[in-house]
Amino acid sequence: MTAPWHILVVEDDPVFAGALATALRRRGYRVDTAAEAKRAIALAVAEIPDAAVLDLKLGENSGLALIQPLKALNPTMQIVLLTGYASIATAVEAIKLGATHYLPKPADTDEILAALGRVVGDIEVALPEEPMSVDRLEWEHIQKVLTEHDGNISATARALKMHRRTLQRKLMKRPVRE
Repeated sequence: MTAPWHILVVEDDPVFAGALATALRRRGYRVDTAAEAKRAIALAVAEIPDAAVLDLKLGENSGLALIQPLKALNPTMQIVLLTGYASIATAVEAIKLGATHYLPKPADTDEILAALGRVVGDIEVALPEEPMSVDRLEWEHIQKVLTEHDGNISATARALKMHRRTLQRKLMKRPVRE
């Protein structure tokens, strides 16, 4: 990827968004930032970006909901989805919707640019040597079922045969690190 690409950064954490935008500008990229979905779409319509870096959680919204509208504006747009709540289910969903890559936070500018520069996945990525812990497997399963039920917590709780409040408490916790 060569500058001067136009990159749209959609991130509700103003510190991270500002630091990423500054780092990208220093590397010669043109950058617009938005903290919420409506503003992101307005910026993209005004000047269609070459690439987008989207946060998965945007307050009440999901960065997943931005992938298809952005791709409709520019089908060749490179899109990287960032999240502090990485799960296999959301990664698969992001790729199905048209994201180019999916990175867990914390991701630095070089990792993000490398992901934006790749058109296809890296088959040389090392597989983990250790299996996932039981806690991590539970987290992944909950995320998968939640995705299957379009984020509906009540339907997910019923499918998991779990009390809704118990599920809500589990969802408020950060995923188990591997």
